[in-house]
Amino acid sequence: MHILLIHQAFAALDEPGGTRHHELARFLVEKGHRLTVIASPVSYLTGSARPGKATWVERQEENGITILRAYTYSALHRSFVHRVFSFLSFMVSSFLIGLQVGGVDAVWGTSPPIFQGVTAWALARLKGAPFLFEVRDLWPAFAIQVGVLRSSLLIRLSEWLERFLYHHADRLLVNSPGFIAHVRARGARQVDLVANGADPRMFDPTMDGMPFRQQHHLQDLFVVMYAGAHGMSNDLEIVLQAANLLKDEPQIAILFLGDGKEKPALQHRAQALGLSNVIFAPPVPKTEMPTALAGADACLAILKPIPLYATVYPNKVFDYMAAGKPVILAIEGVIRQAVEEARCGIFVPPGDPVALAAAIRHFASDRSACAQMGRNGRAYIEAHFDRRILAGRLEDIFLRLADHRKVNR
Repeated sequence: MHILLIHQAFAALDEPGGTRHHELARFLVEKGHRLTVIASPVSYLTGSARPGKATWVERQEENGITILRAYTYSALHRSFVHRVFSFLSFMVSSFLIGLQVGGVDAVWGTSPPIFQGVTAWALARLKGAPFLFEVRDLWPAFAIQVGVLRSSLLIRLSEWLERFLYHHADRLLVNSPGFIAHVRARGARQVDLVANGADPRMFDPTMDGMPFRQQHHLQDLFVVMYAGAHGMSNDLEIVLQAANLLKDEPQIAILFLGDGKEKPALQHRAQALGLSNVIFAPPVPKTEMPTALAGADACLAILKPIPLYATVYPNKVFDYMAAGKPVILAIEGVIRQAVEEARCGIFVPPGDPVALAAAIRHFASDRSACAQMGRNGRAYIEAHFDRRILAGRLEDIFLRLADHRKVNR
């Protein structure tokens, strides 16, 4: 099959950011399929454009995967209005470039941003190909609860667009079981779950983390790492408050690895609080994440205390588990169920810096328990969330779509 993926935030393994789709694409290629990805040259994580001369389209080839980087307005992190312009510019440019991609057997759209779903739907209909729509984030519901989307008119239009795409998808894909009820209530017909996970072959729990620790002057410390986006939803101010409560524990350090719109404000806040136990490090490509995670003693996943966030399966949690690291989890819901079933971490109530500081103290005082939780998490990933096995389920979905297309011709 030739599959066309429209994904503004697509990140290759040599880039920082979520690489779920690149990993899935590589698996599909191994199985004999061909992938064309239309993506943005602007990093969704950092807001920065890829190095090189700006062009209408940049082409990359990788053993059966063609990545077409479509022009995108680059001021992604400047404001909500600029963000929308970025989304709309990619929606238009990816559609025009997609028209030139021939021999497509299926079109794969993904949200957020939801606007690129329109591109995927339109290209699928024009090419007579089935349309698989993937929901990675319950947009606009999350944006409404966080307070980013406030205009009643924009909310009504966004919810209409959401229902339109759910209803017109030949199959709808979700990455968390917590999303299923939401999408079905809004018109989705055929719903499939291919959960977030991790590739355990990418991580080695026995890897020596000392080179990373030496790079950041962390040799003799108990290191709690947060790896990922520094955005409004991530509630990292709570982590700074917890760090402030841990000033009397000089052997504990908290490392923020990543980037995002809120990072400058977080750095300024940490400086104002005099937090010598907090280190900010730049994002690293996925290929370097095993080395980075090897340098941590425990890892943190946190989101704002918003009810709808109980539906999510954050990618970072599965990477932490695959790397054999115990998880401090400040997220309610389905991911809490997975972590507790795996016996690989400690849950703390979202939005509670006192409880977070107490959990970090507990881990730092019992490193043998940390190590056992890390081993538990690794075993659980291998048994239940191996990305290669999950990719096989995705392949089955595409093959069923192709069979359905043949029958209905």
